[in-house]
This record gives sequence, C-alpha cells and structure tokens, in this order.
Amino acid sequence: MLHPIESSATAAARRPAATPELDDNPWHTSAACRSDEAGLFFAPSKEPTAARLSREEHAKRVCARCPVLLECREHALAQPEPYGVWGGLTAAERRVVLTRRRRREAEIRVPVPTRIAG
Repeated sequence: MLHPIESSATAAARRPAATPELDDNPWHTSAACRSDEAGLFFAPSKEPTAARLSREEHAKRVCARCPVLLECREHALAQPEPYGVWGGLTAAERRVVLTRRRRREAEIRVPVPTRIAG
C-alpha cells in the first residue's frame, strides 16, 4: 500500500523526539537526532529526488554517530515505521531488511528432507 507523502508539520510530529511513547524508552533519550531538525529525517511534500537523496545522506551521517543506532533501527523495524530515516535506514531500506528477515525465518521453519541410506 502506498502512503501519502507527509507535510513538514506531520513529519515533525512523527519525529522520534516528539513521539510520546518513545520517551519511556531509555535508548531514546541518548539519540543523536534529538537536537536535529525534524525535516532532516522526514521528507517534505513533493521533495525533488536530488534533494531527498542529499537530505537522507545527511540524516544518515547523524545516525552514524548515534550511540543508540541499533536500538532505533530495531524500533523502526518492529513498528514498522513507514516514513523517515530511523537507525540509519530509509523506509525503503527498512522494507528490504524486513523482507530478508521474513525469508530467513521462512527458510528456518521449513524442515530439511533427510535422506535414508539404503
């Protein structure tokens, strides 16, 4: 299902620092993004591709120095968060990770046929 592009105001409301249920998570208080502009992590409406790529790269640089990058990423994968850069991954990159995880889990659940010597 396609999701509409969020406005800057909606994106700001979804920013990790502004999400009330995350404030209970100890990892969230240490996030490097808490002091950055929300627009860096969420796409404005009708953002040109070159601008989006540049913004996402900048957001990923913030994530790269974050002491709780893995916790943030796992939160975004568990939710799953449909928008923005979380844990150094874009929404599209998170979808790829989730698809790979599902495939691995499915492979683990399928019993391997055993050969009977004879």
